[in-house]
Amino acid sequence: MTIQGVPTPTPFGFGGWLSLTKTPEGADVMMGDLVLLQDEVNPVMSALLDNGIEVTALHNHFFWDEPHVYYMHVHGFGKAGDLARRVKPGLDLIGHVRPPTAAPMSATGTPLDTEKLAKIVGHPGEQTGAVFKITVGRDDLVMKDHGAVINARMGLNTWAAFVGTQEDAAIAGDIAMLENEVTPVLKALRKNGLDVVAIHHHMTEEQPLVIFLHYWGRGPAEKLAIGFTAALGELGKGAPAHADHAGSH
Repeated sequence: MTIQGVPTPTPFGFGGWLSLTKTPEGADVMMGDLVLLQDEVNPVMSALLDNGIEVTALHNHFFWDEPHVYYMHVHGFGKAGDLARRVKPGLDLIGHVRPPTAAPMSATGTPLDTEKLAKIVGHPGEQTGAVFKITVGRDDLVMKDHGAVINARMGLNTWAAFVGTQEDAAIAGDIAMLENEVTPVLKALRKNGLDVVAIHHHMTEEQPLVIFLHYWGRGPAEKLAIGFTAALGELGKGAPAHADHAGSH
């Protein structure tokens, strides 16, 4: 590993870890941070989710690192031996994921059928140049900052942007989630072949706590829209939450 050309050994911040501690009742809580190449992130995430391990954050710790690595924070609860068995399939993939080969996006093809995409998602969108974007607010969450309502236009939203052709498109977006929605949304995205590229928060001191997830995918536009819709369907299943204060955005 190097940062701006400076050699940096593993103890400098490139070692993954897992730690366990006992609850007063005798169960075990596991937390950890895995250091992953970008090609390893989503295969490892899927392996963890499939085995009942939660993924709670995904981000970078450095700029200018070569190779570029991401940090995935994980959480589990149960018996120590069982947690070790459940996390192992994800760990076994580290260092053994082959980078995918992506063909250049074709300049020819059927233009995006934005009407069909909007119908699949169930929400209208807006065209800006070559990009078609669908933005969905979290009207089920009542959030205020100093008495001002924090709405979709203030960043409390979920969105999907499409570019390309109907046969070969790319999707990127952001999903605003309550804490108990994170794992179901992650599972929905991964099940539909969409890559998760970041999990973090955009605000401080907000109630309820909202976690944001950024994702990316490529393929037939309808398939991408179906994947996004599956994740969207995991939002708002709980009781509406209310708050009188939100921090900075």
